[in-house]
Amino acid sequence: MGFMSILLVVWGVLLACLLGLLFYNATLTRYEEDQLFLSEANDSEKKQQDEIVAKLRRTQPLVRIFGSLSGLLTLAIAGLYTWDAWQHLR
Repeated sequence: MGFMSILLVVWGVLLACLLGLLFYNATLTRYEEDQLFLSEANDSEKKQQDEIVAKLRRTQPLVRIFGSLSGLLTLAIAGLYTWDAWQHLR
C-alpha cells in the first residue's frame, strides 16, 4: 500500500465516524421539541428534553474533532495529489 492509499483509508475511517455521529445526533433530535411550555404537569417532558440536550452536548466535541480532522485530511490529500501531479508534469 502506498502512502496515498493509507491516507485515503484513514480519511474514510474518519469520515465514517463523523457521519455515524451526525446520524446519531439526528436520531436524538428527532424527538426534541422546538418550543416547550412547562408547567408542573410537564415535568417528565422537561426531563426527557434535558436528557436529549445532555447527550447532544456529550457528542458535540467528538463531532467537532472528527469534522476538523477529516477536513484537514481532505486538504492534505488534495494538496499531495496536486503536488504529485505537478511533479509528473515537469
